[in-house]
Formats: sequence, structure tokens, C-alpha cells
Amino acid sequence: MDKSTKLVNRRKTRVRNALAKSNKGRPRLSVFRSSKNIYVQIIDDVEGRTIASASTMEKDMREKIAYGGNKEAAAQVGKIIAERAAKAGVEKVVFDRGAYLFHGRVKALADAAREAGLTF
Repeated sequence: MDKSTKLVNRRKTRVRNALAKSNKGRPRLSVFRSSKNIYVQIIDDVEGRTIASASTMEKDMREKIAYGGNKEAAAQVGKIIAERAAKAGVEKVVFDRGAYLFHGRVKALADAAREAGLTF
């Protein structure tokens, strides 16, 4: 492992440990972003299963947006994950930003999910 990978893993572990302390049994909204797409999952860590997921790689999302690596696409994914969470009966989650800063696409996704009714 090179140095940058180790640093990313340390940041991710630090965020996950902080979430585990303040979790209170709520599912985790986990975000992964690549240079061209953004992916989000709601994960129940107690049962170890994914409750809902959304990404810019889905067929209907690719028809709506021209490019999946910008804030507009992230906001669309945030709205979709909030709708799917409500359908699955999830209202409150803990936001897991991973090793990413709460800025740009990650922030746009979080704000859109909050506006659509998800609480965290």
C-alpha cells in the first residue's frame, strides 16, 4: 500500500469510528464518489444488509443527466435515495462521508436528501 492509500484508509476509519459511537441504532448513509459517478447506500450495520441504494449509473439516471460527476447529478441521487428510504420505512440515518470532505458533490447529495425528507 502506498502512503496516500494508507491516509485515505485512516480517514475513513476515523469517520466510521466516530459514527459507531453516535449511531444509536440508525442505519448508515454511505457515500462513494468516483471522478465520473456518485454512489450512495443505506446500510443496516446490525443486520449487515443494504436497505436502499442509488447511483448515477442507473439506467433512468443516465437518461436524465448528461454527466454523473457534478453537483447536479449528486443532488438527483440525493433525492432518489431519500424517496427509496421513505419507501423502505427509514426516516433517520447517520451520514457516512467516508474519506471525503463534506464539500462539493458530497454536500450537494446530503442537502438534497435532507430536502427530500431524510433526517441526519
